[in-house]
Formats: sequence, C-alpha cells, structure tokens
Amino acid sequence: MRIPVRGIFTLTTRSYSSTTMSTSQFALERQLGLSAVRRACALTSSVFNKLIKNETLTKGDKSPVTVGDYAAQALISVMLKNSFPQDPIVGEEDAAELRVEEGRVLRERIIELANEALVAPFVEGDKPEWGIGPGQAKTSAELLDAIDRGNYDGGRTGRMWTIDPIDGTKGFLRGEQYAVCLSLLVDARVQLGIIGCPNLPVDATKPDGERGCIFVAVRGQGCQQIPLSGYTETTLRMPAFTPSSLNTLESVEALHSSHSTADTIASILGITRPPLRMDSQAKYGCLARGDGGLYLRMPTGVGYREKIWDHAPGAILVEEAGGIVTDSRGVPLDFGLGRTLGENFGVVAAGKEVHAAVLDAVQQATGTKAKV
Repeated sequence: MRIPVRGIFTLTTRSYSSTTMSTSQFALERQLGLSAVRRACALTSSVFNKLIKNETLTKGDKSPVTVGDYAAQALISVMLKNSFPQDPIVGEEDAAELRVEEGRVLRERIIELANEALVAPFVEGDKPEWGIGPGQAKTSAELLDAIDRGNYDGGRTGRMWTIDPIDGTKGFLRGEQYAVCLSLLVDARVQLGIIGCPNLPVDATKPDGERGCIFVAVRGQGCQQIPLSGYTETTLRMPAFTPSSLNTLESVEALHSSHSTADTIASILGITRPPLRMDSQAKYGCLARGDGGLYLRMPTGVGYREKIWDHAPGAILVEEAGGIVTDSRGVPLDFGLGRTLGENFGVVAAGKEVHAAVLDAVQQATGTKAKV
C-alpha cells in the first residue's frame, strides 16, 4: 500500500533506555509497555509468516488471527502481572473456549507461540523480572489465567490497562495494516498509549522502504515514534492544516465506518484529496505524524458501541501530538463507562487548527447537534 504524506514530523530524536526515562512519571509502565508491544509485534508477525504467508490455512479460515490474538494477549498479560499485579486488564479475549477438550489443539498452539515470545533473548529495555527471557516459559494453566485477566469490566476509578492484541483482523490476514495496542488508564483518563504497527512504513515518504514502527505517548510527555528495528525515538507533532488541504484517514471496511458520510463531510470541507484507508489504530499513528489531517469513524448502525481498547491508545497519541479527539458532538471520548464507549456518536480526530471546522461539517452531514 502506498501512503501519501503531508507535513511529516522531524523534531527531535533520542535513544530509548531505562536511564533516560527514570525520572519521568509512568517511566516503568512506558518501558514495560514498549517491551511487551515489541515482543507481541514479533509474535504476530511470526504467526503471519508461519500460518498465512505460507498458505497453510484454508479459504475463510481465521484461526491464525485467533492464535495470534490469544498468544499476544497472554504474553502482554504475563508481563503486566509481574510488574503491576494489582492492575486489572480490559482485554478483547477470554480463555473459555481454550479450557475445554475441543479447544486442545488451538490451546497447544497458542501456548507454544506465547512461550516462544516470552523466552526470546533480551533486547534493550527488557527486564528479567517481567517474566521474560531464557528459561521463563509458562505452563498452560498460567497462560490461560493470564488471558483471563483481561475480563475486567472497566470503570471510572483506579488504574487499568487495555489490550487489543491484533487490531485490524482483515488487514492482518491481507498482510496489510494491523496493530498491537496497549494503554494505561487512571481514573478513566488515558495516561499511556502504545501502538505497534509491524507493516507500517517507518517513513511515509518512502512507502517501499523500512517497515515496522511503534508509537508511544505519555500524558504531558509528547508522542514519539520508534522503529521496530531499533530504539531511536522521533518526537511527533501534527502539522498545521487548513480544512481544504486535509485528507481523511478512514477504515478500509465500509461496515466499520460509513464511507458515504465521510465523503459528504469531505465535500462540505472542500477536500479534494482521496481518502487514505487502512485497517486498525495505525490510522491514529499516521494522523499523529502528519500522514493525513483527519481521522473519521462515522457509525454505520444503530446500537453499535465502540470498545475502549479500540480508541484509548490512539486518542492519547493524537492529543500528545497536538490534536483533538472527540465524538461528533464535540464531547471527549469517555473511557469510564465500562468496556465500551457507551452511546457515543462516532470519532472525530484532527489538529487543533481545523477540529472546529471539521466538527461543524460533521454535524451538517449527520444532523448531529453540538453538545453544549
């Protein structure tokens, strides 16, 4: 997929290490999260190369996604438990179907892959006390329990993590864009967001160049991009757009976000550039670094509720890069309602210079009224 770009970042770079972040708030959470997402990206890439790229699955078979989802969630949950055992997790998966005899073959494959990722050699920033590294393989029971730690119902108080182990199922199966997503919320406010994008070009001006990057943001500490192949950080800042110079970032699947509504919004704003469509929260990372000026997710059906893990990591990336994220009424996304965002009205993310104009166009197109 070729990715157009406008106003790409380059503010500062720095080498990531435990010492450079030791005095910052949420330093340990950031360090562990980066390590967990990096390992999960390697795990999911391995699943694709072993089970999809080699065409070992039958037509319509999504079991590789299931394997990758469960194994990545188990991996991340094990690491979180070892450092933050009191923190609950809101995860996408639970292990009920893996505990029965019918799930034995799937369970064994998941346990094998999760342990491969857990025992992989140490890289920069890793700590053995997180339950990783040579000799740190876990039992089947331990890994199933780790998956089930994601059953927390969410809420408005306290700390909690969200995990979306493979966001963008169809993109993953196509070998296109998907993301490994992790966030930390405190009293329903996102404080840390990390999104790993194994297939995303590191530099959008070089779509055929190096691929694989991680986006990370801690509230009040900016948004950074790190290549999966290294540890040098680049701080991101969204460029200034005018409404007519925007191009929209949208989902590939029209079932996920209304393309027709987005086209109407673009017409009202005078946007002439074609939309950039990709799966997963990779869109939030692309918005933060300036690949597109506007992310729209317009509801396609009555009663659909967005999950908090689908937007919490991306929202803080955009906010820390200088953007604004609301629903179509201009209301900030509420992550304290449980596992979903409740009866929200879509998602509108854009730079501060254009968000108000975009919001007005969205309300014209949808008949939504601003909440005052």
